[in-house]
Amino acid sequence: MKNNRREFIKKSAAVSLGISAMGSAAFSAKSYANILGANERLNVAIAGLGRRLGAYYEPIAMKSSNVNLRYLCDAMESQMPKAAKNFAKHLDYTPKLEQNIMKVMDDKEVDTIVIATPDHWHAPGTWLALERGKHVYVEKPCSHNPHEGELLIALQKKYDKVVQMGNQQRSAPESREIIKAIHDGAIGKAFMAKAFYSNNRGAVPLPQVAPPPAGLDWDLFQGPAPRRDYTHDTWDYNWHWYGWDYGTAETGNNATHELDIARWALQVDYPSEVQVTADKRHFADDGWTMYDTMDATFKFGNGSVIQWDGKSRNSYKTYGSDRGTIIYGTEGSVYVDRGGYKQFDRAGKEVKSNLSGGNEAGTALGGGGDMSTIHIVNFFNAIRGIEKQNSNIEEGAVSTLLCHLANISYRTGETLTCDPSNGHIKGSKAASALWTREYEKGWEPPKL
Repeated sequence: MKNNRREFIKKSAAVSLGISAMGSAAFSAKSYANILGANERLNVAIAGLGRRLGAYYEPIAMKSSNVNLRYLCDAMESQMPKAAKNFAKHLDYTPKLEQNIMKVMDDKEVDTIVIATPDHWHAPGTWLALERGKHVYVEKPCSHNPHEGELLIALQKKYDKVVQMGNQQRSAPESREIIKAIHDGAIGKAFMAKAFYSNNRGAVPLPQVAPPPAGLDWDLFQGPAPRRDYTHDTWDYNWHWYGWDYGTAETGNNATHELDIARWALQVDYPSEVQVTADKRHFADDGWTMYDTMDATFKFGNGSVIQWDGKSRNSYKTYGSDRGTIIYGTEGSVYVDRGGYKQFDRAGKEVKSNLSGGNEAGTALGGGGDMSTIHIVNFFNAIRGIEKQNSNIEEGAVSTLLCHLANISYRTGETLTCDPSNGHIKGSKAASALWTREYEKGWEPPKL
């Protein structure tokens, strides 16, 4: 069976806002939004204009979304006019360009902020926006360390705003269909999930101290992180691999997605044990400073197990594709990825499938696709109270915690024992010390 996500997007948009194609055809995107009414229109700002930018063109430009893109913001000055040029292909108006994210935060006209910055800004950007009364769409991982994830859960409840992480597979119709079927017993009792990612990332330059590139506000880029000298090629993606100040390694970068699906399928939250084998296996003398290969096992109190097989620099498709999740049950198994699912009986015979024909899958750099569109539209409609969130920030934060625990296990070389009620690490001072991080003075997280 093949599902057309484009039709799903069109139908869900029309149903949620009662839109008639004939009634809207004569208006531009901006004038149409004005006709629907200022009370319903959302003023949106995007902070961080890198590789995820393509995910926002369609959901923001859709007339049925009824949003106004008020700001494009980035610490690198050249990113803003480039993003504006790209958005000009989709909008008939020009958003404001503002390098200083705090000015965007302080604009009372802004209703919601998209945080698409490097990882270390995700949680601080979210709590700064919440404190100013904004709704937040924050890309994965929603936090840089476990404490930040706990804070986001608490602050969302305190300020009662919609916060949604960019775990967009939670909105894929095919994933929602098969996860419900698993919960309803389609493969018996689900007991184990294997999540995986294989990519062929190459060598990265050795980070050498250098002046920040022209137009980069290096102090703003660092934000909550302790201050250090700029190193060549840090700002444009390689911050992922140059130590732990800004990134969360490949596990935070990509495992977030598949571990989220695994946890969702098995209906588990916090693990009782985390065991990791990881190392840098490729390009021994390049600038990559952490593991590029990881095997992690998460054990849960109910006997369920999640395994993560992450290969950043070896694209051998161990499981037949470059990323996805396999769920094993007592009466069968399911393979699910961004493109749909296949269900098998215990003998390994395929009994059902639903493949999307969608345009968002794989490991290629760059953002966007029909799955992201559905997820972001769901976020907009949740703000308006006309849809339930497909994934609230608590789900995002708990899935992100698995990534943090795997990283902590790697960094300490310890098998972690955790409290299954909240994920807190037990019996290790070294591991517990990594529950939070050192913050630049003045950037400390709020206290509850």
